[in-house]
Amino acid sequence: MRKALFPLILFLCLGASARADVAVLLEEPYSYDGAFAGTGHAAVYLTRVCAATPTQLRHCASGEPGVVISRYHRIAGLDWVAIPLYPYLYAVDRPQNIPLFADAKLKTDLRDHYRRKYLEDIVPDGASGAAPGGDWYELIGSAYDRTLYGFQIETSAEQDDAFIARYNSMANRESYKLVSRNCADFVRDAVNFYYPKAVKRGLFSDLEVSTPKHMAKSLAQYSARHSELQFTTFVIPQVPGSVKRSRPVRGLTESVFKAKKYELPLLIVQPFVAGGFAVAYVAGGRFNPAHDALLFGRDGSLEPPLTAEERRAYWKGLEEMTRTMPAGKPEREEASWEHLLAKARFDLDRNGRPILRMASGGGVVQIGLTRDNVLNGTAPRELVQELLVARLREELRSGGPPKTSAAELGKDWKLLKAAFAPQAENLQANGHPSSREVQDSSD
Repeated sequence: MRKALFPLILFLCLGASARADVAVLLEEPYSYDGAFAGTGHAAVYLTRVCAATPTQLRHCASGEPGVVISRYHRIAGLDWVAIPLYPYLYAVDRPQNIPLFADAKLKTDLRDHYRRKYLEDIVPDGASGAAPGGDWYELIGSAYDRTLYGFQIETSAEQDDAFIARYNSMANRESYKLVSRNCADFVRDAVNFYYPKAVKRGLFSDLEVSTPKHMAKSLAQYSARHSELQFTTFVIPQVPGSVKRSRPVRGLTESVFKAKKYELPLLIVQPFVAGGFAVAYVAGGRFNPAHDALLFGRDGSLEPPLTAEERRAYWKGLEEMTRTMPAGKPEREEASWEHLLAKARFDLDRNGRPILRMASGGGVVQIGLTRDNVLNGTAPRELVQELLVARLREELRSGGPPKTSAAELGKDWKLLKAAFAPQAENLQANGHPSSREVQDSSD
C-alpha cells in the first residue's frame, strides 16, 4: 500500500510546491511560556510571497520557498517582520546549511551570524560590537527551540497580489497587546484577508482571546467546510540536540484545566470556576495538531512520518551498528556532546556551511555539522559517530509529535553507515535496513 500511495503523495507534494498557499504556523511553547502559559506562538507562512526587506514584501522568484511573517514585541518599534522560511526555522539561508545537531551555544552563534549578515538595519550590534540583548532572537532559528505545525490552504496569485499591496502600504508600527493584539490576532487578520471570517477567536476554548492553537483549529474547521480548497497539515520537527525539548501547545482554558498548579488551587478555592474551565475545555478545547500530519523535509518536501515498524527496524540496526563503539560511553550521547560543544568555536567552511573547531590531541580539529560536510572534517571519526548516533536516537524516540520520515531518516542512516565503515560493510547496501534484514543480522 505504501508503494502504491507514494506516487500520489509525491504528486500532491509537488502540486503544493507549485501553487500559492497561506499557512498558519502553530509553534510549541518552551522556556517560561512552556512552564506557565503553554500557548506557544503563531506566525503566517506564505509560499509564493517573499521578503524584499524585513518590512517589505514581493513576489517570490522561481525556487524561493516563501516567507514567514509574525507580530513581535520590542523589536525595532515594528509591528511585524518578514523573514525567509529557512532563516526563520534554522537561522541559515540554505537548507544544505542546516546543522544535524544543536546545543544552546550553536543556535546562538548561528542566529548572531545571520543577524550580522542580514538584519543589522533593524537589530544593530550592542556595546563593543557584541550581539545585542532583547527579543530579536525570536526572528530566526525557531526550530531549534520548538516543534512547529503547519496548516496550509491554497490561495491564488490575485490574492497574493492584494496581500502584498496591503501589507506594504499599511503602517508598520509596534502595536502588540497581550490580550487584544497578540501574535495570534495578527495571524487571524492575515488569514482572514485571504478568506474573510475563516478563523475566529474561541468563545469557549479561549474566552474570546486569540490563541495560536485556536487559529490552527479554526482554519482546519474552515477547510473541512470548503473541501474544494486544497488543505495540508505538516510537522516541522525540533532540531535534534541538547536544547530542551518544547512542550505541547495549549489553548487558554486547556492550559488551566491540564495544569495542576492552576486547576487544583482553583478547585479548592473556587470549585465552580474550576468546573467552568473543565466544561469549556471539553466543549471546545480538544485539538491534536499532529493528527494525520505529514513531515516537512529539509528540502521542503512533505513525507509520511516514520511508521512504528520502520522505527523498530532502525532501532535494531542502530543497536547492531553501535556495538563497535568504545565501552563506557554514556547512554545518551547528547550529554557528551553538550560538554564537547561548549569548548568548541563556531565557524564556516569554504562553502559557508557551519563547522566547529576544537582542541584535540594538542592541535585543532574541525567537524562538519551538516549532511554535506560531516564526513569531511579532521576530527576523530569517533566524534562523528557520536554526533550521528545522537541524532538518530533523538529521531527514533517514540512519543510526542512525529520526529522524522523514512526519507529523512534514510539519509541519516547512509551517513551513519559511512561513518562506521568498514564496521558497517555487512549491513544493507542500499542505505537503510528492512525489518527482515535487521532481524536476520540479529540472529
